[in-house]
Amino acid sequence: MTGRLARACTALLATGALALSAGTASAHAHTAPAHHVVAYYQTQYDNGAYVSPLPLKNTATDIEVAAFHLNAGSGITLNDDPPSAAKYTQMWRELATLQKAGTKVEAMLGGAAQGSYADLHNAFTTYYPQLRDTLRAHHLNGVDLDIEESFSLADTEHLIKQLRTDFGSGFVITLAPVATDLSGGSSFSGGFDYRQLEQAVGSRISWYNTQFYCGWGDLSNTSAYDAVVRNGFAPSRVVAGTVTNAANCDGYVDPATLGGTLHSLVGEYPGFAGVAGWEYFNAVPVNGTGPASWYAAAKQATG
Repeated sequence: MTGRLARACTALLATGALALSAGTASAHAHTAPAHHVVAYYQTQYDNGAYVSPLPLKNTATDIEVAAFHLNAGSGITLNDDPPSAAKYTQMWRELATLQKAGTKVEAMLGGAAQGSYADLHNAFTTYYPQLRDTLRAHHLNGVDLDIEESFSLADTEHLIKQLRTDFGSGFVITLAPVATDLSGGSSFSGGFDYRQLEQAVGSRISWYNTQFYCGWGDLSNTSAYDAVVRNGFAPSRVVAGTVTNAANCDGYVDPATLGGTLHSLVGEYPGFAGVAGWEYFNAVPVNGTGPASWYAAAKQATG
């Protein structure tokens, strides 16, 4: 963790970091909550038992339904089944209930299973309409682009611009790069420079659900997040993502330590964007009886 004076200087630099995306502050006004609490919801069934998202009410600001896949020569799927499959009927009904209570629900596209972005690159006019129509059919509030395969800067800009054109300014468009992509040490999430993406279409991107785990950084202290800010990304643009259980990937941070880091980030960066947890179903409970309590503790730590 940097010293108090160094952190103050970093915060001042972060204010100027929007030279990187000049004039976008007002353009991002639609991204709303001061601190996002993002719950990734990929496991809808755990050993055959349905995992309800309803306990996240009044805790998660955003729920990322994962993972949607575009499949060459076939239709879009949510994990292994069509999004309209009967197994998801209860989930869509409960997510609609949460939306009425103010939670935003977004679709995560891609992730570790590759192919979706290759399909968009190879045949955009074939596969993009599948994504667009699914987002509309299930009344989703946005999309999270988790690019973990080769996808050029031009391809990414094209996709973001088309989504913004089709869904308007109130639609949430996020990306999920690994932390070192934003701090300048890697180009894992697509193979391009995210500084260039932010300069080109930052006004069309709501924020970044940044992966500080799986070897790309961690949240045991603020140093990995500080490195992202030093590279020119404003704290208001960078949600700090972590794993909610040691079984989910390397980089797990126990809730007490994580809470201290989040509290420090809020103090260090008044515009700090918030926290994301991968994933909901097995999040380690914190002063509660279920996984939603992990997100409640994270929310409390951000104030």
